[in-house]
Amino acid sequence: MSTSPSPGQAIKVAVVGDIDEDAALVVPRATAGTLDDIAVIFSAGRYYAIDNTCTHEQTSLAQGWIENGCVECPLHAATFRLADGAALTQPATRGVGVHTVEVVGDELMLTPNPERLA
Repeated sequence: MSTSPSPGQAIKVAVVGDIDEDAALVVPRATAGTLDDIAVIFSAGRYYAIDNTCTHEQTSLAQGWIENGCVECPLHAATFRLADGAALTQPATRGVGVHTVEVVGDELMLTPNPERLA
């Protein structure tokens, strides 16, 4: 059983190549120690990490359409920018939390946003 990281502590969530282009993997909130699951997304050659739940409805953004550094919610098509979590289209009016993900060697290391810890 994994334990939640200490604030500011990075956790290994995958290795380079585990996430296809314009796809995501979900890190459970129990693993990340956060208020929400985290979607780690690979898009346009970069890795991003955002809260996984759409701010409009309770649905997984990891299941949405990912393209050009954005994710579209699969339920009502609200769009969020991956770099900063900003809500770009209705019906969402609030953005999602963002987290830090870095490539260290061939490992993807996630550092949860301290403002989003449980």
